[in-house]
Amino acid sequence: MDLDHAAVSRFLLVFLPIFVAVDIPGVLPTYYALTQPLAVADKRRVARQSVLTAFSVTVAFILLGQGTFSILGVQVEDFMIAGGALLLVFAIGDLLRDGARSSSPKSAATLGVVPLGTPIIAGPATLTTSLMLMGAYGFWPVVASLAANLVLAWLVVRHADRIIRLIGVNGATALGKVFYLLLAAIAVSMIRKGVMGLLAS
Repeated sequence: MDLDHAAVSRFLLVFLPIFVAVDIPGVLPTYYALTQPLAVADKRRVARQSVLTAFSVTVAFILLGQGTFSILGVQVEDFMIAGGALLLVFAIGDLLRDGARSSSPKSAATLGVVPLGTPIIAGPATLTTSLMLMGAYGFWPVVASLAANLVLAWLVVRHADRIIRLIGVNGATALGKVFYLLLAAIAVSMIRKGVMGLLAS
């Protein structure tokens, strides 16, 4: 029982920061606006393409980032401080920005790759959070949590029309702001843990 509880707690410690960083409610208004003119089949293809792109980009980023750590001699605590400061800037910027995230896709064929897959879903906050968590918890817990979050993101964007009809664009935007407030708190926690780790070493 204690082992199961510890495993669940460890999973949540990785899952929740990525969940907040992905910010599915914040993605929803932009996804809805960009895909509104498309046919249902095209919307489904874009939803699938966007989460696959986000997964591929994030995994590649954390793999390359870990190698870069080793080459440069960067400690986990160093990245926690730098990553936390960067996440705090992202969170404050999003909290102060009005409306959906801006983007100008060139065609529906690549809409799921750019801008939806990256940089909207796999944006700086998602990439930075995933890389920082891998240094603290390891590769596979981060990949599993990322995959779980992106499956959830796929379900949300897959049914974007229904959700928007239920809560409205303004409701989704407001919920996204709450998520970024939580991200700011996580960023401060990263900085605090990084400083404490460096002082203890």
